Amino acid sequence: MSLTSADELEPSPLLSWQLGQSNLLDWRAIIETNPSLWREAKQRSHQGPMVLIATTVGGSAPLSLPESLLAVALTLRGAQVHTLLCDHSLPACLNLQKLDTPQERIENYDLETIKCQKCFATGRYLYQPLHLTNHVFSELLTGLDRLEAKQIAAHVRLSEIENYCLGNWNIGEHAYAGALRYFTSGNLDNEPNSEIVVRRYFEGALLTAYAISKLLCNYNFKAACFNHGIYLPHGIIGEVCRSRQVRVVNWTIAYRKRCFIFSHGDTYHHTMLSEPLHAWETMPWNQAMTDDILQYLKSRWQGTRDWIWFHEKPDEEFSRNAEEMGLDLNQPVIGMLTNVMWDAQLHYRANAFPNMLTWVLQTIEYFAKRSDLQLLIRIHPAEIRVRATTVRTTPSRC
Repeated sequence: MSLTSADELEPSPLLSWQLGQSNLLDWRAIIETNPSLWREAKQRSHQGPMVLIATTVGGSAPLSLPESLLAVALTLRGAQVHTLLCDHSLPACLNLQKLDTPQERIENYDLETIKCQKCFATGRYLYQPLHLTNHVFSELLTGLDRLEAKQIAAHVRLSEIENYCLGNWNIGEHAYAGALRYFTSGNLDNEPNSEIVVRRYFEGALLTAYAISKLLCNYNFKAACFNHGIYLPHGIIGEVCRSRQVRVVNWTIAYRKRCFIFSHGDTYHHTMLSEPLHAWETMPWNQAMTDDILQYLKSRWQGTRDWIWFHEKPDEEFSRNAEEMGLDLNQPVIGMLTNVMWDAQLHYRANAFPNMLTWVLQTIEYFAKRSDLQLLIRIHPAEIRVRATTVRTTPSRC
């Protein structure tokens, strides 16, 4: 299908904010520098393996822009690339936060005018000039699909949503994680009107499962690549792809400049824990490599070699800070490094605690009985920088 006509690709007032903030690539201008190269690459790709670039949330430009680059790179290398975007079809997704999207808008299915149009326009601007096989949610969902998702989301008990499975797909886990991310909270106990938001995320998760399942039935994809691999919709896309034996490749922006993390089979939150030792234990090593790692770790104090950091002007006067906090540096100090309370609540194979807050409270309770030890809790700086678009954090469960 075609996402739009060529005439619609000129930057419009609707897209001006996105273009101004994100410096989006103009793929049409780039292709016009050597149109025969692109035309011949697409012709060759018809015989290649099908790969789905499941961007879905086109409005997150720091993610959709690299994925459009992946679509081009894979096509040039012989893959038959398909792309996927949501076109105003989900009642909630990862592109929302309570800080800028009132929950009344979610409750009233009123996202199209305040979020969805800009979101879809950004993805359309990036993908349409490539003239690949482009899919959108509205073509994959029927009226019956929407009605069924709405009815299930309305009638399943709230307490059962988090653990709700559709077949072997963990629908509820990613829906609930998406709601937590929206509220930037570790739990919803202090959000008395959160139920309707949870149900909208649940409904969106069901719709995503229906759409992706139908897409995979129609095409023989060998692999699907998309960012992060958790939340709504990407967590659901991963669930369905893995169940259909479609190889999943998730990626995310690394902290270090010009670096990315690609994980195969699952999101990096899981694969980093299960990486086989042989991947690195026999790696040739020398002093220069040790020095380089130590220098990089030192640079993390200021973030000088990173493109993601949290402190603009870090305070490194440890002795003064210790005195202000009442730390006795002659006694043992135990550091506790917390994650953000509101980040993804994923299920791992070896959870010692049900959630991070429980870990923190039980740890404090233990140290309260240990007068010989001092507990120093480093609160994650993103707790007060959740609106910073350059900040991304790694969910963890202790």
